[in-house]
Amino acid sequence: MDGVDFAYRELGPEDGVPLVLLIHLAGNLDNWDPSVVDGLAARCRVITFGNRGVGGSDGSTPDTIEEMAHDAVRFIRALGFDHVDLFGLSMGGFIAQVIAADEPHLVRKVILAGTGPAGGHGIDKVPALAVQATLKGTLTRQDPKLSLFFTNTPSGQRAGRSFLRRLEERTDDRDKDISLPSVRAQMKAIKRWGRQAPSDLSAVHQPVLVANGANDRMVPSQNTIDLAARLPRSELVPLYPDSGHGGIFQNHEDFVARALGFLRS
Repeated sequence: MDGVDFAYRELGPEDGVPLVLLIHLAGNLDNWDPSVVDGLAARCRVITFGNRGVGGSDGSTPDTIEEMAHDAVRFIRALGFDHVDLFGLSMGGFIAQVIAADEPHLVRKVILAGTGPAGGHGIDKVPALAVQATLKGTLTRQDPKLSLFFTNTPSGQRAGRSFLRRLEERTDDRDKDISLPSVRAQMKAIKRWGRQAPSDLSAVHQPVLVANGANDRMVPSQNTIDLAARLPRSELVPLYPDSGHGGIFQNHEDFVARALGFLRS
């Protein structure tokens, strides 16, 4: 598409409104929890993709959320879809908000998890937290997602280790790791998003399901409550206790059931 090939995967039924998944900072196709993706794909058409420059997708990664949203729309239209649902996690949730506001006739429903609005509390600190956790993970030989996505409690860490094992289930056709220049571009975009003036969320008229853990240290959980309060047609999933940024992964059975109910309603 315009000289850019996007890597993507499609699962589930071939009919119905497609659910397009938008991943978090530094994530590729293999960073989606199989329990969430497979659970959703049991009932609906699911498409995961890598934005420009991410994993197996060509091109240079944009350094603004708005450009990432524009690329996602180009990808969706290239597949010939007139209507889609969006599921944005963390940075993907920033992108989903922009698409929903800019493309009201394209987007039917939106799911936002572990994310927040432009100018939201603490969002501009996400890149620094990610760098610190990566350095610590290198020293301790521990995946940084264990500390970034899960609480430092016995149940949180058990859930985190189970999540990391699930991410390794796919052995064939794995996506390429995201490059360092792409991560830097994404971090720049996130910092900009966190320092922008608050967006007018009243412009998002689609139904929106909002979810998170109660103890998110990356995108502080108060942003989830703020989103739900400012979106005109929102439904807030009660914040998952003893759960962090990866709350939807830790509580995947409950989340998938709620998400499917929301999409079918």
